[in-house]
Amino acid sequence: MNMRMMERDAIDWGTADIRILFRKFFVPTLLGMLSMSAVTAIDGIFVGHGVGSDGIAAVNICIPLLMIFTGIGLMAGVGSSVVASIHLARGKVEAARLNVTQSLLFVTVVTLVPSVFVMSFPRQTAYLLGASEHLLPMVRDYLVWFVPSLTFQMWIAVSLFVIRLDGAPKFAMWCSIVSALVNVVLDWLFIFPLGWGVMGAAFATSVSIVTGGGMALSYLLFFARHLRLHPVKRSRKSLRLSLRNIGYQCRIGSSALLGEATLATLMFVGNQVFMRYLGDDGVGAFGIGCYYIPFVFMVGNAVAQSAQPIISYNFGAGNLNRVARTGKVALITAMGCGVTVMAVFAGAPDLLVGLFLDPDTVAARIAIAGFPYFATGFVFFITNLACIGYYQSLEQVRSATVFALLRGFVLLIPSFILLPVWLGVAGIWLAMPLSEMFTTVVILGFYFSRRIKLKRL
Repeated sequence: MNMRMMERDAIDWGTADIRILFRKFFVPTLLGMLSMSAVTAIDGIFVGHGVGSDGIAAVNICIPLLMIFTGIGLMAGVGSSVVASIHLARGKVEAARLNVTQSLLFVTVVTLVPSVFVMSFPRQTAYLLGASEHLLPMVRDYLVWFVPSLTFQMWIAVSLFVIRLDGAPKFAMWCSIVSALVNVVLDWLFIFPLGWGVMGAAFATSVSIVTGGGMALSYLLFFARHLRLHPVKRSRKSLRLSLRNIGYQCRIGSSALLGEATLATLMFVGNQVFMRYLGDDGVGAFGIGCYYIPFVFMVGNAVAQSAQPIISYNFGAGNLNRVARTGKVALITAMGCGVTVMAVFAGAPDLLVGLFLDPDTVAARIAIAGFPYFATGFVFFITNLACIGYYQSLEQVRSATVFALLRGFVLLIPSFILLPVWLGVAGIWLAMPLSEMFTTVVILGFYFSRRIKLKRL
């Protein structure tokens, strides 16, 4: 493994300048995460031009399943990273290692069982995900060739948190970039010269994920500075303690799972509503929007995950002033990124859609008309993710979970049901923006009410 990629920095979490420390993590984390999102988008671009809007629709139907698994991985990754950060702040290195190891074992077991089920019943799974008879063969092919890589996807989700905490954010970035590059090359090869269509896109994604997961796991096994994997005892007492630790990690990271579940809900319910109002072309149009959503999600996640080790470490050390300053830097960054992303999507929908489909197709025209509506929610989307990440990092599980539930289920599903009735097709595109905006209002209300309460004490 290249030593420049393995480069680790001596990080002083407790005294270094907050802005410099945040930037040190944010830039490689953002680049790495955007390259991960590119894996999904590249699939869409190649599938759109090589197969058409039906191919995009088929892949989009499968994505909610990936989101759920990724969410479980992020839940475990956030939880283990927060706990490990606090252990490291208190000098408990072995406890930190053990928590990381337990987290990786947990996601491995949790992934293998449903993966076997999906591989055994791909047709039935495709129907459950909402595939029409017309799209069924492509959805089934994608599932069969993609699902075997899910365990590696979970290892990536957990390991990148840990690698950044170990002082190697650049290597975490390279895990994602190398994976994305492999996907680009293989997508082109499998879809165009070999003509494998949706199956080729799935296979290319699988190989790229295995590559990234292998790199991440190799780091934790052989190269980690502090957070190497630790042998887990097999006694009954050890198993009981492991289950307790995993349960605590899952509680801390539960809002991260809900964040991915929000995307899954957005895509699943959106697919159903678009299918009802506009048929397969509507699903294809919405699918293009959903290919871009992971980019937006990853920007918010990059802000939250860059701030998390700084916040958790200083919280564990009792330095609340640095905690507050880090939260402020993260919030300003999130809002700036949100405005930038919104401007791009609202200002150039024809260009963004044209990467996937000929602008003259029915699905493309629907997407071009809908993107400006869709974009209005991105500022709130990214800001909400940063705020939820802040409360996660402080082990304020209840607050983070409530906010995640609001944006993902309580507000989103009714918006999808009611807004199309009132506003037509535009209402479908506005469902996500409305739910995110109201969630931001609730978070602001919660924050200021707590400040007022503290001032009265």
